Amino acid sequence: MKRAVRSLMLVLGASVILTGQAWAQKDEERMNRDLKVAENILSTLIKQKLEKRNFFPVEVNATYRAGYGVTFNLPLEISGPLVWGITSPELQMLDGNRYSQYFEFQTEEPVVIDRILDEDRKVATETIRGAAKLAQGRKVNTDSIRTATNEKLIEACKEFLADYGDLISQLQANEKIIITNRSDGQRNWFIAFQNEMKPTYLSIETTKGEVTQLKQGKVSRDQFMKNLKVLNTQTDSELQPDLELLTSIFNRLYRRDLSKSFFTDENIYYERLKDYGVIYYMNVFSSNQINRDRWVIPTLGLNNLSQEERDKKVKELYPVFERDIKADILEYGRTVKSLKANEVLVFNIALTRCQGCGIPATLELSVKSNDVK
Repeated sequence: MKRAVRSLMLVLGASVILTGQAWAQKDEERMNRDLKVAENILSTLIKQKLEKRNFFPVEVNATYRAGYGVTFNLPLEISGPLVWGITSPELQMLDGNRYSQYFEFQTEEPVVIDRILDEDRKVATETIRGAAKLAQGRKVNTDSIRTATNEKLIEACKEFLADYGDLISQLQANEKIIITNRSDGQRNWFIAFQNEMKPTYLSIETTKGEVTQLKQGKVSRDQFMKNLKVLNTQTDSELQPDLELLTSIFNRLYRRDLSKSFFTDENIYYERLKDYGVIYYMNVFSSNQINRDRWVIPTLGLNNLSQEERDKKVKELYPVFERDIKADILEYGRTVKSLKANEVLVFNIALTRCQGCGIPATLELSVKSNDVK
């Protein structure tokens, strides 16, 4: 009888495990499906706002991180100024050394650029015909194009969050829904007029809980729109000595030999944002895998750990890292002198992977420059 009961308990235990795995797989499939549908809706809304159709690619990529939320990454620089069609150079040989190239801009008539080449076929002189307005006021025109495009883009993103944010059904109330043109923690590049224009940083953010309140009628649509966190600014590529110094400090503080928790491999970099502040991007790790199931934690001097032992230590190290990084931001953030009083110092930190450990995938900390000083 006891043997039969024990067998039954083992069968039931196995059933629970298999059922849990099946539900986990089903949840992941549902999340992936929701994200694909949401990507398509957001892309369509943006194309409609910008009055572009199939020939205008707007590829949106969504990623989910447990405990953090969903990030929708927009194309690198669809906010303009966009050169819709640069035709293939039409060479017109004049006097043996002269040719013209034709460019078409979104809001301009075709522009003709005449170039005269020297004997080595290098450009000796270059003039623009039929585009005095463009030549004299290109910066003003392209700035206005970018501003108008950004406004439409932000409007489309706001409408998406208000009308379709609840489609991602498995998000928790405190998890975020973010739409940004910045690749997640990666450097970004832009295309047109690099010498005159600076890339735009766009971010529109809410939480699943705020979307739910809107759908339940607890807040009005106007109030929901006002509560959205919207950032629309430009990056500054000029070298900032004090910002470079802070990068160097944190790269050193969180090397394996100094850190007492998580560590980095000198991969910290920053983006200076006009009238906003500076964002530092940082990836931190907890351990190194030496073979399929053995780990080392260099900051603690621990070797030959099993997966279970490693995960247990990672969970213990997370609050230590969070405490230390906050203290270090306050301590060494004072070295930054170039920020205005109302601008912010932000650390966006991608945390070590630890599946099932209950720690977030990303930690973002921010403090006003005036408070640090």
